[in-house]
Amino acid sequence: MNDPTEMDRRQFMATGAVVTAAAAMVPGVVAAQSLGGPGKPLLDEAVVKRVLEAAMSRGGDYADVFAQDSVSTSFSLEENKVRSAQVGYGAGVGVRVLVGQKIGYAFCEGFDEQRLIETAKAASYIADAKPGQIARIGAHDAVAEINRARVAPEDASAAARAELLLRGNEAAHGFDQRVAQVMGAYFDTESLITIANTDGVFATDRRLLHRLHFSVIAQGESDRRTGFYGGGGRNGFEFFEEFSPEDAAREAARQATAQLGAIDAPVGEQVVVLANGWSGILLHEAVGHGLEADFIRKGTSLYTGKVGQKVASDLCTVIDEGVIPGRRGSLAIDDEGIATQRKVLIENGILRGYMVDRQNARLMGLSSTGSGRRESFRHYVMPRMTNTYLAPGKDKPEDIISSVKSGFYAKNFGGGQVDISNGNFVFEVAEGYLIENGELTRPVKGATLIGVGPEVLRQVSMVGDDPKLDPGIGTCGKNGQSVPVGVGLPHVRIDKLTVGGASKPMAGMV
Repeated sequence: MNDPTEMDRRQFMATGAVVTAAAAMVPGVVAAQSLGGPGKPLLDEAVVKRVLEAAMSRGGDYADVFAQDSVSTSFSLEENKVRSAQVGYGAGVGVRVLVGQKIGYAFCEGFDEQRLIETAKAASYIADAKPGQIARIGAHDAVAEINRARVAPEDASAAARAELLLRGNEAAHGFDQRVAQVMGAYFDTESLITIANTDGVFATDRRLLHRLHFSVIAQGESDRRTGFYGGGGRNGFEFFEEFSPEDAAREAARQATAQLGAIDAPVGEQVVVLANGWSGILLHEAVGHGLEADFIRKGTSLYTGKVGQKVASDLCTVIDEGVIPGRRGSLAIDDEGIATQRKVLIENGILRGYMVDRQNARLMGLSSTGSGRRESFRHYVMPRMTNTYLAPGKDKPEDIISSVKSGFYAKNFGGGQVDISNGNFVFEVAEGYLIENGELTRPVKGATLIGVGPEVLRQVSMVGDDPKLDPGIGTCGKNGQSVPVGVGLPHVRIDKLTVGGASKPMAGMV
């Protein structure tokens, strides 16, 4: 057997080994290795052509090939120790055939040509295609590099990555003696993808992604509260030279201790102020999903057929932008080989357009907006968001808060649910406070925000001049697939929004 201290990550995976104890982790166990860099296709052009020809052998409107080769590493922290370290490896190809509204999709592990041909034929059979179209292959496309890295994650040692967790653990415990437990996780992945289709696209992209987060439990005299914070993105390991694990862990500890002694949430319709940053998750869920083209085409979104109509306050301009360097939702090209864009979805309250992938663009007579995304080669493409945010306004955040005599301040959010067909949503508020006479006062526990997306946007009366994107922790789930996304929001005042909770309404609430 090979000496594990001399293995690279792929050799390490090939042994089936998983490091499960911190004591087994030493620098050099996971050595640095490049995947080959951008611009080097995973599949030979001649092989791609034969696979697409097999996919179109029964005919069809369109076919594409998505090849992916990924390596990921993760570490977890519990009870003051790095408890586990794992390396994952995945490589394979997905083949899709479109015939009208029918989608034939099949995938296989690895890059063996015969297996790819069989996969392509399976996709063709599923789509029930008829003879007609002939594949054509374009030249290899140049892909702009928007996510630049000075130090690839795997060029950092295993010890350096695990050390991030230990530094955060120490900082959280030193923040407050009421901190009872600290948990943390680090994850990074590097993928090389090649996309080719019968419209002539043949492109390759290299994608990095990393994330570090901490969860802290604080113990009070009669209650326990949890705080969560982290960050990451699509840049190199140098990200952690500025994003301090100590600061991230202290922020999680601050959230947990700040909520000790919280009162029950006052229920009923209230003036609500959303904090800047992660509060953009409400915009993502309550509005963004309803602007994805598959829901529009099927008529299941309440935004169907409303382009050009007023759907929000004049103060609301909603943007989805996949070209912000280093952000978690940013990509040079989407998973159909189209350059991502800055898309204005709602402008000064007027609906301007949707997020569209190739399939829905063909069926709706629109152009793709570079919004086709998938979890991996094992999954089919859907229209998805990238980084979705509300454009800044002119109000100072302190003026927004001081304008509220009695209301609720939502600083951080937990999970939520939304019904795309009618825009109804419910979100858990992880950190919230009463606003009394224009000031933040007592912490509140157990609060939820309940509303209807478009109605809430119409109730926006003040928008802050403090735009902020989340620190890089968002993952969007849709139809069983998860993809990394970004969200953002300035401070926002909503004149009327229902707050759910356990207590009775407060006197004077709107």
